[in-house]
Amino acid sequence: MKVDWTALGTVFGVSLGVVLGLVVLFSTGLRALSAREDARERGGSVALPTVAASACLVACVTVVLFGIYLIVAH
Repeated sequence: MKVDWTALGTVFGVSLGVVLGLVVLFSTGLRALSAREDARERGGSVALPTVAASACLVACVTVVLFGIYLIVAH
């Protein structure tokens, strides 16, 4: 049996990049939710933090669903 180390390294690199990106995106969404609560307590506008949080969390769900699709469809 021969292992294609280049392909294995590529898969590892892409997987690591996607996981790190997903963690950063999710963390940014949680931070935006926290900023929304801070703005609400101060009586400021909550529109921008709400939009940012929604966009980040929807992007996370989209990436997860795409991953599930790739696993199930093939």
